[in-house]
Amino acid sequence: MSASANRESKIENRKLVIPAHGAYTGAYIDWGEKEDGVTLEAIERFDKMVGKHQAIVASSSYWGEQTFPEANVRVIAAHHSVPLIFWSPWDKPYVEGLGPDKYSITSIIEGKHDAYLDMWGDKAREFGHPMIVSFANEMNGSWFPWSGLHYGGDKLVEGTKPPDERYVGPETFKKAYRHVVDRVRARGAKNVQWVLHLMNYSLPQEHWNLAAQYYPGPDYCDWLGFSLYGAQFADDTWSRFSGLFDWPYEELRRIDATKPVMVCEWGVGEFPGMGSKPEWIRDGFRQMREARYPNFKACVYWHERWQNEDGRYSNLRVNSTPESLEAYRAGVTDPFYLGEPIIEPAK
Repeated sequence: MSASANRESKIENRKLVIPAHGAYTGAYIDWGEKEDGVTLEAIERFDKMVGKHQAIVASSSYWGEQTFPEANVRVIAAHHSVPLIFWSPWDKPYVEGLGPDKYSITSIIEGKHDAYLDMWGDKAREFGHPMIVSFANEMNGSWFPWSGLHYGGDKLVEGTKPPDERYVGPETFKKAYRHVVDRVRARGAKNVQWVLHLMNYSLPQEHWNLAAQYYPGPDYCDWLGFSLYGAQFADDTWSRFSGLFDWPYEELRRIDATKPVMVCEWGVGEFPGMGSKPEWIRDGFRQMREARYPNFKACVYWHERWQNEDGRYSNLRVNSTPESLEAYRAGVTDPFYLGEPIIEPAK
């Protein structure tokens, strides 16, 4: 066996270890319109700015591109971080609110995209390093084409009734989720961990659309996760971090208390007239590390700035002001937040 082949064999089938103490920290670092313009230089700049290495680095992979994000995951692994991929069954132009497209979750169930899934699984296995995949995130919202709302929503599955009622929208999503996981695993990609990634509060906030309805079962996800945002737009209402974190965490823990919980996205805009972003960030770091949240094991900050249609900006970047950056640096440097991933061979 050549030296290069030996090196390749050593990196295959490796996975991220759930830490016994503390939680991994990470970031999405404003990768551009398709959220996939990953560069090593940007990761290094972010690390230097916040004073901590990123255990997890997030980016997106859209089905409309029909690719595996090989260059991105290899850059992230070269930085000794673990890629978190938001893998979205979405066709161009990637605009929210348009409803189902050619990559509908029903077409996934029907097997129409199995060749793509097999290719993706092969590439993931060949990559070998640990990676986390968030497939079809925030399905309990109303904005993405894979949302349960678009696939029967609150229609009862025939033959089910309280207290064991099931609903067509979430059940259809779960079938697609299981199909994707099964297909990728069948290609031998043991290095992939799966996170069921919801929004912290369902929209619509109705029984049929709650997180528990979307749980595909313990064999189909390694993590439970949610997005958590404070005010993102100038017309939003300012909310405290605690009110956005406590209930969603408890909701996931009730679904399966054996699974680690990840805040897959978190952030807040800079709106001094509404509230203090530095204080919101400080509250976030303080609350997430409290002992009453033992399942909390990772958080990934959404570091992005964009211009809205009305011309105003949403600036969620950690360095939107010197004070916000100082608050982030102070919080993330706490030893509780782990900047180095723990990795072991996958079984």
